[in-house]
Amino acid sequence: MTHERRSLPIELRAKGRRLEGYAATFNTETRIGGEFTETIVPGAFSASLASAPDIIGLVDHDPSRVLGRTRSKTLRLAEDTRGLSFELDLPDTQAGRDVLALAERGDLGGMSFGFRAVDAPRQGDRRELRKVDLFEISVVSAWPAYPETVVQARAKEPLLPGLAHAARVLRIFEVSQ
Repeated sequence: MTHERRSLPIELRAKGRRLEGYAATFNTETRIGGEFTETIVPGAFSASLASAPDIIGLVDHDPSRVLGRTRSKTLRLAEDTRGLSFELDLPDTQAGRDVLALAERGDLGGMSFGFRAVDAPRQGDRRELRKVDLFEISVVSAWPAYPETVVQARAKEPLLPGLAHAARVLRIFEVSQ
């Protein structure tokens, strides 16, 4: 079974100890490994979300740095017209504090997601992700692929006054296991 990962420039906001934004956006073309162009179709995540799997929120796809999960309701995911939105309640752990500090400073690269393609027809050098099994989303330090997604950090009550909150763009990459 091939597992893939995609990183995206995503909108990400820090609100207290919560991050929110988009882990993926629809209808945005990106070049994957110089081999083909890929687009995520609206509804690609709906079956996976409806089946209620335990999807995990990680730092840089590292399973030893768990930030939250859908089973405990510390990670909430939904599809809307723009893409796969998320809300993530950050834990009071070193990983959670680090991610929050980087988000507030605008230093995060964006978001990524790990999946298995279920329905992803390829025609020539183009592929559409129509249905995927989603198993994780990750806050990533660098290199997203879908340039139309944006990650922002914004605190409701800034924890560190005077810090700039910036959007960062990431490149998407593919990892086969």
